[in-house]
Amino acid sequence: MPVNDKAPNAIGVVITTYNSPVWLGKVLTGYENQSDNDFRVIVADDGSTDETRQLIDRFRERGILTIDHVWHEDEGFRKCQILNKAIRETDCDYLIFTDGDCIPEPDFIATHRRLAEPRHFLSGGYIKLTMAVSESISDDDIRSGVIFDPQWLVEHGQPKNHKLWKLSPSNNFRKLLNAVTPAAASWNGMNSSTWTRDLIAVNGFNEDMQYGGLDRELGERLWNYGLKSKQIRYSTVCLHLDHARGYSKPEIWEKNRAIRKAVKANRTFRAENGIEKSRSDA
Repeated sequence: MPVNDKAPNAIGVVITTYNSPVWLGKVLTGYENQSDNDFRVIVADDGSTDETRQLIDRFRERGILTIDHVWHEDEGFRKCQILNKAIRETDCDYLIFTDGDCIPEPDFIATHRRLAEPRHFLSGGYIKLTMAVSESISDDDIRSGVIFDPQWLVEHGQPKNHKLWKLSPSNNFRKLLNAVTPAAASWNGMNSSTWTRDLIAVNGFNEDMQYGGLDRELGERLWNYGLKSKQIRYSTVCLHLDHARGYSKPEIWEKNRAIRKAVKANRTFRAENGIEKSRSDA
């Protein structure tokens, strides 16, 4: 495999979480079993209780992962704020963004490192699991890698369809699927990455955004800033554990769509209410 001579020096994986320690434990086990172990874990915690802190401490004691726990008080859904805090405080020059309910493939870090390119962001994929499959996955299953076998997933209740092609053992087939997919190479919060300097240049996440499109809005501003996106939705995936979504509300979606429409119309790349505040009411 060719070496990427423009590869990042220090990779951080930013994992968002909120009071889901059981799922987060499965995800951290996935990161303990990466083929490339030269990275930091940055848990961006939107106000979880001590149960999550205790879980992180247990993983730290195991000595496999280097974990930074970035936390703020629980004042409702403030994902953009905690992500900006994580960006502001890290020394890593390249950041992969994912969620605390997404178990990474064993080559997840290695693939992002190999495909990283200046003035680009990577747009990865995921497979949404059923609740039955999510609950059946054990730490041993994650360590063995059996959960990334499509047949195992089907046997445990996952629908058998084209979405499982993302787990094909053939790299050439995955490359072909990346080339022919009609899906845009957008910024996807569960599996995307780029350079910290470019995130800072666009002022990070827009804190006016709540649940519903906040990740896509960041990607749209990165495009406006001049970055290109690279389609890797089949190159490496994570398995998305099921959960309820009580924070999705029509009025918030409507507000977020209006923000994204203005970003597109005005070719905006820098958020006013981001890492730095340029508005008096921010």
